[in-house]
Parts: sequence; C-alpha cells; structure tokens
Amino acid sequence: MVSNTNRKFERDRRHKRVRAKISGTAERPRLCVYRSNSNIYVQIIDDVAGNTLAQASTLDKEVKEKHSNKVAAKEVGTLIAKRATEKNIKEVVFDRGGYIYHGVVKEVAEAAREGGLEF
Repeated sequence: MVSNTNRKFERDRRHKRVRAKISGTAERPRLCVYRSNSNIYVQIIDDVAGNTLAQASTLDKEVKEKHSNKVAAKEVGTLIAKRATEKNIKEVVFDRGGYIYHGVVKEVAEAAREGGLEF
C-alpha cells in the first residue's frame, strides 16, 4: 500500500542534510531562504555567534510585491543584497533551506548575485 508523503517532513530532512555540510561564519555568513505559501523570508546568519546580520522579506515596506512569486523573490533578493553591502558583507554561503533550486529560490539567489553578493 502506497502512503502519502509528508512534504514538511521531507523538506526538513533535506534541510538537515544540507545544514550538516554548510555553516556560516563571521567572514562568510549563511544566506538562508524560507518560503511559505504567502511570503518569502531571507536572512544572513553568523552561525558561530548565533546572530542574524541582515534580513529581508515580502513583509518589508521596501518590497512592493506582497506575494510568494518570482517577482517578489527578485525584489527580496535585491533588498537583501543591498542590506548586506551596507554591512560590508560581500561573500555568503547559500542555504536553499531544503527547497529545490528552482523558481522562487532561484530568483532570490540570482537577484542577490546581481546585487553584489558572491556565492
């Protein structure tokens, strides 16, 4: 008998596998992406100190598109790149959060690269 898969459980499993391999430091923090059905959230995290250095989401006032789509992802990616360069962060490690590198996650990454972040 085939049972239904729990998507959240599978994503958490993939995320743990990815997080076992990557970690953010003060010199090269981690760019973490989380997407829900309604919003997109991005953080730059120093895992050694346990601090969030910068964040951006579709809930910010600077972002005009308030949905979880590719247009909003591009705006959030450019906003996080701008906030990172204000804090002299140029290189990051990209954490896709267990999501497939496709669609919204890919748009965030490409917009952050265009904004000046290197990963």
